[in-house]
Amino acid sequence: MSPRARRSAPLSRRGLPSLLLASLLVTVAGIQLAVPSGSTAATVEPVRTDGESVVQIVSHPDDDLFFMNPDLSQSLRSGHSLASVYLTAGEADGINAPRGRKYKGIPLPAADKARYAEARQNGIRAAYAEMATGDRTGDWQRSAIRTDGGGWAELDTLKARPEVNLVWLQLHEAGSSTANRPHSLHGLWDGRVERLASELSSGTPVTENYTYSKDQVEQTITGVLKRFEPTFVRMLDPTNGRIPNPHLYPDHQDHMYGARFAQRALARYGEVAGHPHFTVQNYLGYLNGRLPHVLDPAALRDKLRILKTYAWSEYPSNYCDAEAGCGDRKVAARPAGHGWAPGIRYSRNTGTSWLQSGSGGELWAFSVLDTRVAVWHRPPGDQGGWSGPKLLPGAGMDSGVVSEKLPDGRIALFATRTSFDGPAGYRRDVVTAAQRRPGGAFGPWRSLGMPRPPGAARSLDISEPAVAADHMGRATVYLRDGGHALSSRAQRPDGSWAPWRAIGGRTVYGDPVVATDRAGRQYVFAHTLTSSLAWTQDAPGAPLRGPVATGLPASTLPMTVRADGDGVRLFFRKPGSGTVLAARFTGGATSYPATVTDLGGRAGFGPVGATGTGGPGAGSKGMRGTGAKATGTLLAARDGSGHLGTAVLSGDAAGRPRWQRGDFLFAGAPAATTDPSGSSCVAAVGLDGRLYWSSRGAGDREAAAWQPVGPAPDAAGAGADTR
Repeated sequence: MSPRARRSAPLSRRGLPSLLLASLLVTVAGIQLAVPSGSTAATVEPVRTDGESVVQIVSHPDDDLFFMNPDLSQSLRSGHSLASVYLTAGEADGINAPRGRKYKGIPLPAADKARYAEARQNGIRAAYAEMATGDRTGDWQRSAIRTDGGGWAELDTLKARPEVNLVWLQLHEAGSSTANRPHSLHGLWDGRVERLASELSSGTPVTENYTYSKDQVEQTITGVLKRFEPTFVRMLDPTNGRIPNPHLYPDHQDHMYGARFAQRALARYGEVAGHPHFTVQNYLGYLNGRLPHVLDPAALRDKLRILKTYAWSEYPSNYCDAEAGCGDRKVAARPAGHGWAPGIRYSRNTGTSWLQSGSGGELWAFSVLDTRVAVWHRPPGDQGGWSGPKLLPGAGMDSGVVSEKLPDGRIALFATRTSFDGPAGYRRDVVTAAQRRPGGAFGPWRSLGMPRPPGAARSLDISEPAVAADHMGRATVYLRDGGHALSSRAQRPDGSWAPWRAIGGRTVYGDPVVATDRAGRQYVFAHTLTSSLAWTQDAPGAPLRGPVATGLPASTLPMTVRADGDGVRLFFRKPGSGTVLAARFTGGATSYPATVTDLGGRAGFGPVGATGTGGPGAGSKGMRGTGAKATGTLLAARDGSGHLGTAVLSGDAAGRPRWQRGDFLFAGAPAATTDPSGSSCVAAVGLDGRLYWSSRGAGDREAAAWQPVGPAPDAAGAGADTR
């Protein structure tokens, strides 16, 4: 049901406790309205805007502020619909007070889980109001709504911006990152408890306690998705694996198992007829604290300011007039968390090789929509006639798809897939499908399994695959496994696949990347905590040598590598800056880059798309496989505003290139490709689920204006309010 179809009565957060005591509760069409006695306040209806609609699904209040911002604030500034869904009440131990040496000796307040949950909600409402309107005291309408799982949820709508909504499912949280707590999302998922109970906050308009089975939690989240009709969903990583201590997770158990419930609900929602196409982005959680800082100083200041609002840093000033308090005092002692605030990282959908040019100049683009691989196609010579998206058979695909053009002109696709049923239960595997003929339809998906057998420790924590094909068309897949090392699986001459084998590396994080130089030698790179490792071939078809330390400085995840004449060029980001850096490798495993080139950029984070027929030091023959004269490399990267910036890196120009800024927010990573004539194309999938593309002719100095493929999703067509 659309947001417009569900009406809620207004209730200001200011003065909430006294209002609730004097309120009448009326149930109408499954919606419980908290209406103060004698109130004449007008009802504010949630709004579903045209175009993009973002839904965020997290386990606790503050998961979004720590791990999804600044993406969150950029979405709010866009003016489009955004709804954040909180699965648990976040009640913890019920003590709303900071801890640490600075606060030693200060008496702690009595534990009160309901009031602490309410204080955290108040902090979230203040943080969202500040991001959306600049005023943390903005009024919210609070109402109780029936869920598809048979319980209740609180729905909050920001009165000044009714396209901004918060949904509180208020389930019991685990209360510990790692301890054995059966009465939790983890315990419910594993079947150690049959039902999970609610944990209502002290100020909620929900007045009935409830319990959910595993299936009812999935139904409830699916119902929220049907209500807000997202085109883009944010959630944490459901398969973070374990750190070297086999008994400890690198993330909170609520984060991972809450994400699995969301993942299962998205699979259900993908089967609902009539919904707009949606993409999914997964984010790293606690692991950010162990990796190099990502955000530039200005972005970090903005993020910390919002976290301090959430943490009620002005305590004891009760600016919100709430008896429970105005925020989460536990965070006040450490508003940056345990090194989390300086980071934001995507755990999937980071590859930049999902755009390909055919031998005749046609273009192919691939992404994951509705948990299925989507295909867009532009015929040769047609500058605007894209078709698609066409969804390939086979659901359950994780975000992100890798494409590789084979020597005979066919395109092969590689991805990871999550399955929920069957003897092994929840599991993941690497899958591949290839065109039956150049430019033709794709064959069925074939499973390549994964390095560790299903059910084995750390078997689920795998990266997005990196793929390279040799001159015979035999592909090799490279994968970071759950042991934070690399594994590979190679295709035999008859088309069958050899078993997975370990190729080494230690403390490897993120997704590996691979490219092949003009001579046919493969180069594989992977991140560590402090630098990166390389595996290389001395000659085409020779065994990989490595891993060897590259000597490169630390960088943020992930990297991009592209063929560059007789070597390859690696693109990555400078920690704490977002500046785009590049380094060139040639020869075998002992060849290191002479210099690291600073390519500038407008801050930002994430992968760098790159394509072209040359760059500094590439020489006149250009990049592998293009057959065109060197005319420069086209770069694409997310900037500090969240938009996609492009720049042309000339082989003859000195200094930083000039970056152009796009005008849309996008999902995952950009991709770029060059056709045989030397013309380049760059593309990204917007938060509205559409493909956006731009091109640059062989002699052009800049890329052309961005163009979307197809009309924007129409909220009016779904029966929702628009504006």
